[in-house]
Amino acid sequence: MGESMAWSIAQVARMSGVTSRTLRHYDEIGLLRPAWVGANGYRHYEEDQLLRLQQILVLRELGLGLTEIAQIVDRHTDPAAALREHHQRLLAERDRLDAVARLVARTITELEQSEGKSGMSRISRPENLFEGFDAARYGAQARERWPEHWERSGQQQLLDTVSPEELGRMQQEATAAMIGLAELMAAGTPAGDPAVLAVLDGHYRELTRFWTPSAAEYTRLGRMQVEDEQFRANYEQVAEGLAAYMRDAMAAYARARLS
Repeated sequence: MGESMAWSIAQVARMSGVTSRTLRHYDEIGLLRPAWVGANGYRHYEEDQLLRLQQILVLRELGLGLTEIAQIVDRHTDPAAALREHHQRLLAERDRLDAVARLVARTITELEQSEGKSGMSRISRPENLFEGFDAARYGAQARERWPEHWERSGQQQLLDTVSPEELGRMQQEATAAMIGLAELMAAGTPAGDPAVLAVLDGHYRELTRFWTPSAAEYTRLGRMQVEDEQFRANYEQVAEGLAAYMRDAMAAYARARLS
């Protein structure tokens, strides 16, 4: 082992907050192999493994599944480059949560200002901004355009079981994502920038609850943002040109992460 620093599985568990059981599971599925295993069967980790574990934990915080995490960390051989990409994802997620927080704060203000008053008009709730815009509608459009794929996927049963509350949550998250994209567009961020793709990670993940499009199908869905009058109107409520920006971003996402 030379003079390389090494840490036992118990030490790594204490440092990272990840249980030894989880670390053993990561080893078994090939996500995080130890640097070496002693004659007694104990796993030991060196700096490279700790850096990889940090990447895994960052991506877990972003809500990615282990399969997708493995694909991402295996793609990067330069830890600094990997962390730069993850940093962009974290900034995008921060911006998304900031947008949600602003919406909530605005609603609280409106509710407080309306106390004791009658005849108050509809408040600016996220679901009002994007009424009718949700992953379920994507599913309905997909069912119409690609009926054979839809039948094979068996997603209609899942779509039928989603509660109104869950659809409301999805609408709110979609709104927050669109606000985040609008801010990136206003800043002149290219549609294929990692920060934009990070926002679309959540968009694609929600969509796959109902239907899992291929790269070509996701690109076609992006074009729907401009071609479909209702979708285009929803995006344009947030920012002029956002529908086309979303179309370009979805095409970039399909090339980068689905092809």
